[in-house]
Amino acid sequence: MLRAKVLLVGPCESGKSVLANFVSESTEGICSYSPTQGVRILEYERPNLSGNKGAGCRFELWDCSGDQKFETCWPALMKDSHGVIIIFNPELPSHLKEIEMWYSCFVQQQPLLDSQCLLVAHHKPGSPGDTENLSLAYPLNKLKLIHSNLEEDPEDVRMEFIKYFRNIITIINESRDREEMSIIS
Repeated sequence: MLRAKVLLVGPCESGKSVLANFVSESTEGICSYSPTQGVRILEYERPNLSGNKGAGCRFELWDCSGDQKFETCWPALMKDSHGVIIIFNPELPSHLKEIEMWYSCFVQQQPLLDSQCLLVAHHKPGSPGDTENLSLAYPLNKLKLIHSNLEEDPEDVRMEFIKYFRNIITIINESRDREEMSIIS
């Protein structure tokens, strides 16, 4: 079975753990807010995600703390990751500035392509959820951006994550194929 490591990063209280629980179908800590200390790893198995008759994929979702006091741990968290999901609350102007730092640290400092990164504007329950007026600075504006509102459109959010995971699998398979061809030739 294929394995993929995906990091969920972003500012404190942006909804990383909520989305990690939602995607992995975990009910752990679902009741109240509790800041993640360091990292929390959830395993999520998805049979036949790539659309062929393959064995499926086991995703490790690394729910990383948004607290910068854990910055010394970031290089260890990034090691061997296949993708990064940057989650932020679009209603907080400080988050819009902070996600540039998360992108710089977790995407640009690793050998990851922009296609291995997903931006998620997570709208908390009861928020207005304005999806039209979000302007992101370069280079964030060239990344895939989705809006998540688990109250209003949970299945749309789930489908966007599945599309992203399919893309990660494709990238892993292409990389593995190139590596095998370089060994052969």
